[in-house]
Amino acid sequence: MAKEILGLIKLQIPAGGANPSPPVGPALGQRGLNIMDFCKAFNDKTKNMEKGAPIPVVITAYKDRSFDFQTKLPPVSYYLKKAAKIKKGNSTPGRSLVGKVTISDIENIAKEKMDDLNAIDLKGAVNMVKGSAVSMGMEVVS
Repeated sequence: MAKEILGLIKLQIPAGGANPSPPVGPALGQRGLNIMDFCKAFNDKTKNMEKGAPIPVVITAYKDRSFDFQTKLPPVSYYLKKAAKIKKGNSTPGRSLVGKVTISDIENIAKEKMDDLNAIDLKGAVNMVKGSAVSMGMEVVS
């Protein structure tokens, strides 16, 4: 018999940096889950990723106070900021540019994020990443 699901919890936690403080502690504590078990499991799973990279995680909480979780790759904006070597995107995109990314950078990001993106093929994924770059105030160069 399958376990009865209590709910889903979506968080974004730095790789290898899960600890009982907010947002992890309160989100898991509300559902009665063991916070330290999650922190140890998450940190162990993300120990080979780049330290501090924001990792989206979906935690499935069950009625018997157990849990499963799935990690995803960091957001596209993280990779774009890294490629353009900037701290943050533009607050007024379209008016001024904050950085430049090349088409090859965008293709590499699209290939890496293909599983997480809602795209049928690589061309669609490249267009999605390109759109994210433009909305962050970056110039796409050849």
